[in-house]
Formats: sequence, structure tokens, C-alpha cells
Amino acid sequence: MEMFDLSLIWALIIGFGVIMYVVMDGFDLGLGILYPFAPDEASRDVMMNSVAPVWDGNETWLVLGGAGLLGAFPLVYSVFLPALYIGVFLMLAGLIFRGVAFEFRFKSRRNRHWWNRAFCWGSAVAAFAQGAVVGAYIQGFAVEDFTYVGGALDWLTPFTILTGISLMAGYALLGATWLILKSEGHVQAWAYRITPVLLLAVLAAFVMISLWTPMVNPGVFERWFDHIHLIWVFPVLALACAGWLIAAVHRRQEGQPFVATLGLFIFTYLGLVASKWPVIVPPNYTIWDAASAPESQLFLLIGVLFVIPIVLAYTAWTYWVFRGKVKVGEGYH
Repeated sequence: MEMFDLSLIWALIIGFGVIMYVVMDGFDLGLGILYPFAPDEASRDVMMNSVAPVWDGNETWLVLGGAGLLGAFPLVYSVFLPALYIGVFLMLAGLIFRGVAFEFRFKSRRNRHWWNRAFCWGSAVAAFAQGAVVGAYIQGFAVEDFTYVGGALDWLTPFTILTGISLMAGYALLGATWLILKSEGHVQAWAYRITPVLLLAVLAAFVMISLWTPMVNPGVFERWFDHIHLIWVFPVLALACAGWLIAAVHRRQEGQPFVATLGLFIFTYLGLVASKWPVIVPPNYTIWDAASAPESQLFLLIGVLFVIPIVLAYTAWTYWVFRGKVKVGEGYH
């Protein structure tokens, strides 16, 4: 196989891993963000129990995407890590705090409020850091000969703060619709009430980012507005999913709001990819510029093609086993 084909295949695999992580780990980060606003402690128990059996498996996709990126496009790491050290550290620290809170909250009685805070803060910090990193990717890096020449805090700008907060709102929306699917009674009623508010916040953030992006990256503006492209189908489909979500909540559907929110995320993600493709290191380094040796890519690809079906199979089996509603007073701990 030629390097062109292998680089393209790896870009698709890593992109698939990223979107799987976002849609599968996003809702439990969203539940953590919503944690302080839950009606009562019983509701918090339901929220945590709804993701307790699956949350750690969801993060497999983050590991897969990161490891695949290192193996297939090692030069990306030579730019991204120096540029995003602090942002990546915050994300990992948040994920660690959240993971520890999962295990200790149910075993603690006297200090449970501190584990509640750890779950919330860890989720919020991880979500914000992920959104800020995406914003940094959109605005680009100071790169010369595949070497980052900017400062340690260049990634943190008003634009990336907006994208960080926006992703927090998006994850919270995903968490609320997941709770609609998995809960009942007063917990579900609360999730129904907050979903339209969160959707409004997400749409407002979508508009602000869309208006701000051309100012930080004129290349994206040119991609979208020089002439009509098929990529315009992605924001149209994202808005259609938003309309579907509102209608589903109004009709008190249980599964459709979550599916519609997944669609909103997927089409927004595809729109972002289309805005930058095939650039992988802004401002102008493509996937082929950053690719490792074809022999390395092929060697890793053989292993990944075995691993991905196994991961998909056990993920599907886990969600099937723990399908159904989580009731107050019941759980897996």
C-alpha cells in the first residue's frame, strides 16, 4: 500500500476514535457538570449509577486515538504537546479526579460532599480543557519546520475560553438527554426541564464561534464562503438535529433526545474536520506531511484492525447488559 492510502486510513481511524470518545464519554462528563444542580442526593446517586458500569470503558477510545496518533503521525506530537502541555495536563488531571470520585463516593458517608465536588470539578475541568484544545487547533499554532515556537500559554485565548465553555455546555446537554433515557420520575422530569435551556446555550455558543472563527483563522472562512461546498450540509443537519431534539422533548420521548444530541455532536464534528481537512497541524501541515514511515503505519494498522472489532463488541455487550432504567435506591456499587 502507498503511504497516501495508509495516511488516509489512519486519519479515518483516529477521527473515528475521537468521535467515539466524544459521544460516549461526553455524557458522563456532562453528568458531572450538572451534578451541583441536581434536585437532591438521590438524584446524584441515579446520575452516577447510570454511567458507573460503562464510564471507564468509554475512555478506551481516548487511549486508542492518542496511541494511534503517536504511531501514525508522530510529528503531530512534536508540535501539539509543547503547545498544549498545560491544557492536556488539566484534562488528564480532571479525568483522574473524576475517576477517583466514581470509586470513593459510594463508599464514603462523612466526606461524600467532597467526592461530589471532585466528580463535578474533575468533569468540568476535563471538558473545558478539551474544548480549549479544540479552539487552539482552530486558531492554529506558531510552527516553524515542524517545531512549535510559541509560548506555553498561547493556547489560552478568549476564543479558546469560549470553545472550552461551549463544550462544557454541549456535554451538559448530552448528559441531560442521557439522563432522560436512563432515569424516571422526578429525576427524568428535571432532565426534561433543563434540556431546552442547555440546547439554547449550545446554539448560542455555536453562533458565537461561527462568527468569531473567521477572525482567528481566515482559512476557515475561505473554505466555507469562497464558493458553495457540500460541507454546508453539516451545519444544516446539525440544526435539523436541534429541531428534532426540541420536538422529542416536547413529546416526552425518552430515546430520541439522546440520539438527536448525538447527531448534533457528530455533524458539528464533521463540519470542523471539513473546515481544516487535510491539515492536521495548523496552519498548513497535512496528514501526509506528518505521517510516519509506511512500514510503521502498516505494522500498527494490522494490530488496530484486530483491536477495534473487539472493543466495539465488548462496548456493545456492556451497554446491552446494563440497558434499562436506573431507579432511585438501586445501583451497581
